[in-house]
Amino acid sequence: MAATTETFYGVIRRQGITRRNFHKFCSLTATSLGLGPLAASRIANALETKPRIPVIWMHGLECTCCSESFIRSAHPLVKDTMLSMISLDYDDTIMAAAGHQAEAILEETRAKYKGQYLLAVEGNPPLNEGGMFCIQGGKPFVKKLRMMAEDAMAIIAWGSCASWGCVQAAAPNPTQATPIDKVITSKPIIKVPGCPPIAEVMTGVVTFITTFGKCPELDRHGRPKMFYSQRIHDKCYRRAHFDAGQFVEDWDDEAARKGYCLYKIGCKGPTTYNACSSVRWNGGISFPIQSGNGCIGCSEDGFWDKGSFYDRLTNIKQYGIEKNADQIGMAAAGAVGAVVAAHATVTALKRLAGKRKDANRSH
Repeated sequence: MAATTETFYGVIRRQGITRRNFHKFCSLTATSLGLGPLAASRIANALETKPRIPVIWMHGLECTCCSESFIRSAHPLVKDTMLSMISLDYDDTIMAAAGHQAEAILEETRAKYKGQYLLAVEGNPPLNEGGMFCIQGGKPFVKKLRMMAEDAMAIIAWGSCASWGCVQAAAPNPTQATPIDKVITSKPIIKVPGCPPIAEVMTGVVTFITTFGKCPELDRHGRPKMFYSQRIHDKCYRRAHFDAGQFVEDWDDEAARKGYCLYKIGCKGPTTYNACSSVRWNGGISFPIQSGNGCIGCSEDGFWDKGSFYDRLTNIKQYGIEKNADQIGMAAAGAVGAVVAAHATVTALKRLAGKRKDANRSH
């Protein structure tokens, strides 16, 4: 536990990292967080002077996909995040300690770093039957969650399980699985939804808190704006096809081979807020829509109970520029024809009126 008083810079210097490479790391980190050029120096100063933050990572009802995503971060590398930037004092998935030894770490961290440690929660607590559907160390998980949240400086809700409830809370929800913000109401909670969240989004949130010593700016749902302020639809490379009315109508049809928009076969990109289309996955290689499968909206509340993943959204209006080009052309031609006909009619009436005047004068 004494290692938490050491700074990130002190740790990497002991590991043989040069100061030049340290500043490269800070510059790349600032870029990955979408911060300005001056942020690199602030990150460097923070990592040089601030002690590493103790982190307690707890697991409730979940499948561990958030941890699986986290360890695949390309920048910053998870080894830098976990072994240098923070002091990961407890994570029952990857730590060596077990049993009473592991439980003692929770008590020690709570007593020694009261109000200074970060509580990361993966999964959610079931409340039915006194929380007996998730027992850890002989105690209901919800009881341990409340105990550790009481003295934490802030809480990160990893993934849709902790943020919204996810599949465990889907109807009929027999265990009464509950998002952590419905259980913990006295502490700031940063929601990082997704099933799982993007690895770089997870490490980016940790980096921001480590650097600036505060929570990132959150939207009205408690999600970091730096990653959840835009819809996947807004930066999707297939957006032009949506605007043009060019859609995949069925799996593996000609439109699918041409890379047209997946909206009609259920893509939830227009209503899903996440960084998938910009940050992407697996080190920025791809994301679901790029692989030919529509977004299922996994970072939104209640996505399991909103119908089939392949049901088309019905409340999004499309422009259909390309699709309607012929119709627009015909309408325009019809309008021009109508104007020409009207002009000819008016001219004929004027001529007829002129002839009648001449006839009256001759009489």
